[in-house]
Amino acid sequence: MTDTRGPAARAQVASLFETPVIIDMFPQAEAANASFAEVILAKRSESRGVNVSNVGGWHSTTDMADWGGPYALSLVEHVVALADRFTHDIRGAGEPRFVWYPEMWANVNESGASNTFHYHSGCIWSAVYYVADGYQRQDEPAGGELVLLDPRAPAATMAAPDLRYRRPDGQIYNSEAKMRPKEGRIVMFPSWLMHAVKPYSGDKRRISIAINLSALPVRAPEPPRGEPWR
Repeated sequence: MTDTRGPAARAQVASLFETPVIIDMFPQAEAANASFAEVILAKRSESRGVNVSNVGGWHSTTDMADWGGPYALSLVEHVVALADRFTHDIRGAGEPRFVWYPEMWANVNESGASNTFHYHSGCIWSAVYYVADGYQRQDEPAGGELVLLDPRAPAATMAAPDLRYRRPDGQIYNSEAKMRPKEGRIVMFPSWLMHAVKPYSGDKRRISIAINLSALPVRAPEPPRGEPWR
């Protein structure tokens, strides 16, 4: 299984059907994060929040755009600009046919909190923005990583769970990609992609903001021509 000599050494591997994951930094992060932390913690003090995928953490309602302070709209606009850049309407003819509709909420995780694997139905893009990563130093092993799960993972391990594909660079394929939080960072991915947050074990508070973008038609579709179906 591990012998790569002979004709196999000349073979090439084409990586197809990639999943887009966009990583960016919010330009207003330094000023925005202080404001976000203040309004989010104030909201947590007056609201029990909701239980969705969060385990042990606080999850606000999805109307943060209404109470998120002066930088909430700027963050949404930045994420929408990313969605515009990395989305293409193959039947668009100049005029936009869809408009992005955002949902926005806050997450606060103390030590021990995590998020179970989940996805966001009815949406096109999902994004997470890190207000406070909670790390006291960059190499602190405090967990809390964002985990993105390859949707093909069950198929890859169904027949022989101990076998793994080898990537073009020689590394072994892993069905989970872990991304370490960083203050000011935006991570955006397709909403159908299963994702989770590993248990966080840091001493400081972790604060993040999540945004979902749904695509709504700009105008109602034209009714079909001809006789109505009976």
